[in-house]
Amino acid sequence: MDLTGIKFIDQIELAEKSILIRVDFNVPLDAEQQITDDTRIQAALPTIRYAMEQEDTKVILMSHLGRPKGKVDESLSLKPVGERLAEILGVEVLMPEDYGGKFVQKLISDMRNKQIMLLENLRFEPGEKGGDPAFGRLLSGLADVYINDAFGTSHRKHASMYHVAKYFDRYHKAAGFLVKNELEQISKLTSSPATPFTAIVGGAKVSDKLGVLNTLVERVDHLLIGGAMAYTFLKAKRVEVGNSLVEEDFVERAREIMFKATQRGVDLRLPVDHVVAASIDADADSVESSPRASIPKGMAGFDIGPVTIDQYKGIIADSKSIFWNGPMGVFEREPFANGTMSVAKAIAESDSFSVIGGGDSAAAINVSGYQDEISHISTGGGASLQMLEGKELPGIEALRANYPFEF
Repeated sequence: MDLTGIKFIDQIELAEKSILIRVDFNVPLDAEQQITDDTRIQAALPTIRYAMEQEDTKVILMSHLGRPKGKVDESLSLKPVGERLAEILGVEVLMPEDYGGKFVQKLISDMRNKQIMLLENLRFEPGEKGGDPAFGRLLSGLADVYINDAFGTSHRKHASMYHVAKYFDRYHKAAGFLVKNELEQISKLTSSPATPFTAIVGGAKVSDKLGVLNTLVERVDHLLIGGAMAYTFLKAKRVEVGNSLVEEDFVERAREIMFKATQRGVDLRLPVDHVVAASIDADADSVESSPRASIPKGMAGFDIGPVTIDQYKGIIADSKSIFWNGPMGVFEREPFANGTMSVAKAIAESDSFSVIGGGDSAAAINVSGYQDEISHISTGGGASLQMLEGKELPGIEALRANYPFEF
């Protein structure tokens, strides 16, 4: 990605400024609203701490959490995040219920050392996800400087990502350290990656990843397909897939991708064996290995099989650049986890520059315990895919000097 005209937080003056930072605190919560994984909070700390350490600054954080659909939902409040932040940073975290107005302005004006502010879940306000310019303007009135450190939502034209940036000139808006690292690392795969370059794409649906599949098939040496989307590809090859999940409307699209791979000399691999069961809820005793590409009637595939694993491991071991997005099976259930965990281990052990494209793949790497062996684990599944496709990320473009906004 061309970063011309985009500043980073350490390139602008912050002293004596109020600083509005868009972070990604979309953390998982359990039934008791306890945070089960604070990775995203930890990832934002370098930017938050840097802003706090500058002379006489006032830091205001904002984020979304879950999908409250524009309504207040106490089960998706950011209060647990505020409590965790206070614990980590050793500060008082102020949490007003409103996003602007005289009360919030007064609260910011009166902020003291060892205090920061965290706005309530932005998606309680319908204007956030709806991309309402008026909500962006309201948020902009809270601060002198705007920092985007939420890579995971930078592919969306949401009010706090795009419209808010309209109201800050190029000297008063920038990207945070997390976003900077994401852009630099993923760019290594979009411009002259070391070869062989292998992409591993899994997950449920071809439709969700059609764009990136079409892009990757023009850039990689090997394209390894897994997860439920593999059954749509196998159906396109007229292989029997039993009761496995198939997107019938995308069978022809899968066939086109395979044809394009053949034309370009790309090694596109599909599973040659599977782990199958009558249903996803089957117990371990009723799970079977199907030793061929076809799946018996009455059964469905839920993971790649041992022969496929060995084939994929061999290709991964010889790769110099790797991009992985999407699990190989239903890794959350033990009988169907081996494919995903084996791929994670193979990537960790490879002599390659490896990028994990956020989402379930990042979760799988964390479960596997190999996260420290990966070159870069992205915090944004959708954003990393869009960047890999070569598409603009509105939340990043909005930081560019003289960007032609739509008012």
